[in-house]
Amino acid sequence: MPRITPDAAGGRNVCALLDTIAWSEISAAGLIASDDGYDVLVGSTPTKPKLFTSYATHPNVYNSRYDSTAAGRYQELFRNWLAYKSMLNLPDFGPVSQDRMAIQQIKEAQALPSILAGHFDAAIVLIAHLWASLPGAGYGQHEQQLDGLRDVYRNAGGTITSLANVTGSVA
Repeated sequence: MPRITPDAAGGRNVCALLDTIAWSEISAAGLIASDDGYDVLVGSTPTKPKLFTSYATHPNVYNSRYDSTAAGRYQELFRNWLAYKSMLNLPDFGPVSQDRMAIQQIKEAQALPSILAGHFDAAIVLIAHLWASLPGAGYGQHEQQLDGLRDVYRNAGGTITSLANVTGSVA
């Protein structure tokens, strides 16, 4: 569950989408093996967790295997953290700051109206380029199946009002 409140996030559907992104990026077992994903470094697995210990700032730990500095519940890159820290006046890389950063990315992708309306599939199409594990991301990494993501979203309290495909959707 995100640490930001549904009111501050923009609603239950936004919080459910955050849970879905975290599950997609880290896995359910990875979320359990950590501080709900907020302290996870890229390359972490449930059997070999790679965690960081301070939320003072993004850890900026480079993993050469993945050519990435991704960290946290939404696997945010260090270079992105620097920009969003300033833009959103984030005090640290703590859970609420990570939630706020991900929500800002969802807004910038123009997916917020879709998720608020319960158009889950359309929202995933719009944000897939932001998270490598989402279907249609195209980064050459493992991509989750849309049906599984829908289940996670619903289980997190999200409402889907339409499963109709939209132009460019990932059916």
